[in-house]
Amino acid sequence: MCIFCKIVNGEIPNNTVHENDNFLAFHDLHPKAPIHILIIPKIHVDCFQDVSPETMSGLTTFAQEVATKVGVDQTGYRLITNNGDDGGQEVYHLHFHLLGGGKLKWGHLHEDAHMSI
Repeated sequence: MCIFCKIVNGEIPNNTVHENDNFLAFHDLHPKAPIHILIIPKIHVDCFQDVSPETMSGLTTFAQEVATKVGVDQTGYRLITNNGDDGGQEVYHLHFHLLGGGKLKWGHLHEDAHMSI
């Protein structure tokens, strides 16, 4: 069982921000911004490539609710998911990072990012 499934099952504590029957949002243990929330479906889905449109529809509404709840809905935020090894995914349970609470920088994501295709 993956770490996020253990969190959903109550086996690992978390700092919950928002929850409903299908989704859970909680503070990241190693924040990369003043506000850094992880948003996950309660059912196990490995990655974005495997998620159903129905789950994504619900997750979209839920993420918007989380943004409003933490007060970044008007000021702005970044919503990120990493997909697969090359995309930087470390935990194979679909999750989105909601980052906000200040001006976010955007650096090069790959050493060859300056090259044109």
